[in-house]
Amino acid sequence: MRRIWLIAALTVVSAGCRAYDLRSSLLNQSGLMPASRVGRYGGEQAEAMAIGRALGQWDGGPSVAARVIQATKAAEYARSLPGVRSVIADTLGYRLTVTFKSGWRATILPVQDGVKPEETPGLPKA
Repeated sequence: MRRIWLIAALTVVSAGCRAYDLRSSLLNQSGLMPASRVGRYGGEQAEAMAIGRALGQWDGGPSVAARVIQATKAAEYARSLPGVRSVIADTLGYRLTVTFKSGWRATILPVQDGVKPEETPGLPKA
């Protein structure tokens, strides 16, 4: 009798485990402010949106190697912007942590809205 309860409990627990597919939930932009409007708040916000667009632009798929390439390219793009002090890539979490020269630190997620990163409105010139 105890074995049956143990098997039933393990079945219920294993059925409650969710899949760890962060990519689909992070790329879903419904309900959020459009990226073009966030970029109007200032130069650093425009740089953050451009970095997010760069992160979304080089999406190579769910494999770890593709995520490393995606994060590396986006981090290189972020370092080329004038207001960025440092960039820390999190390849498993699909995000970059960027520290700007003003001291503002932001976690940047991929943005796939069809706009190239360099075409972001309000982006400061290098």
